[in-house]
Amino acid sequence: MTLWVLTILGLGALIAVDFFIGRKPHDVSVKEAGIWTVVWIVLAVLFGVGVTVWGGGQAGGEFFAGFITEKSLSVDNLFVFILIMAKFSVPTHLQQRVLLVGVLIALVLRAVFIAAGAAIIASFSWVFYLFGAFLIYTAWKLVKEAMADEEEDEWDENRLLKSIEKKFGVADRYHGTKLFIVEAGKKVMTPLLVVMLAIGMTDVLFAMDSIPAIFGLTQDPYIVFTANAFALMGLRQLYFLIGGLLKKLVHLSYGLSVILGFIGVKLVLHALHESGVHVPEISIPVSLAVIGGVLVITTITSLIASKKQAQREAAEAAEGPERESVEA
Repeated sequence: MTLWVLTILGLGALIAVDFFIGRKPHDVSVKEAGIWTVVWIVLAVLFGVGVTVWGGGQAGGEFFAGFITEKSLSVDNLFVFILIMAKFSVPTHLQQRVLLVGVLIALVLRAVFIAAGAAIIASFSWVFYLFGAFLIYTAWKLVKEAMADEEEDEWDENRLLKSIEKKFGVADRYHGTKLFIVEAGKKVMTPLLVVMLAIGMTDVLFAMDSIPAIFGLTQDPYIVFTANAFALMGLRQLYFLIGGLLKKLVHLSYGLSVILGFIGVKLVLHALHESGVHVPEISIPVSLAVIGGVLVITTITSLIASKKQAQREAAEAAEGPERESVEA
């Protein structure tokens, strides 16, 4: 309990510092985003080293495997965050405030998910079969969507968010960082609060596959929570750093599907082992190697494919005027 309290207080202090530094709405530069992205990654690495020193190599390996997995899955979330920002026409200088509060909402809701998952796993070992099957299905679904090559260019509000908007009402424009204003004697929400709720709720949907995935790497609720926390807290800066590069990661869905499928198989093997079946179990070092290797390969192939596509489009654009002049 002491460790949990100290950890939560430490994370709370880091979040407070982050909020204090970015309390004044402004356009986030690539340099600022890059510096703070590195800071959050360094803090995560230092925390992982601490886990290794005091908890042993197994615990440290589980933290790093969980952190890398959650971080890679969170990058995929940024695609949807960009769509949400566009849907609500969020001014650029308010986007950092939206992401900060939205991520905090997501962190709190994920903590509830993690507590529930830990309780279920402690009571029913067969739940590993369900988690494993769900991750394998999710991996297959990601591959199908990637092969369909359908780009999502719109985001639709869910029923819960629509009901909240209907109940409280929404102002017709942004009012700085205010979350509520009074219109015609009635207190209504500003669009800023609506988009914050949208970010938080959307991330919870993504937690449906990321939480089972990390439980496939470790069953320690403390490691699951801290890995999620460090992965989420650097998400705001990552949004501004690689927002323009996301479209170049054309093979990201394939990479994530391989990772989720791999962890799904790992979960099924673990469940069989717990049931007394003699099957090989996948160790944490092997998991780290597979996850890291897949991400590196995916990034390299994505950049190569994006470069070839850009060259192809440039060549087609150059051929257009030449063809018109010949015809003339």
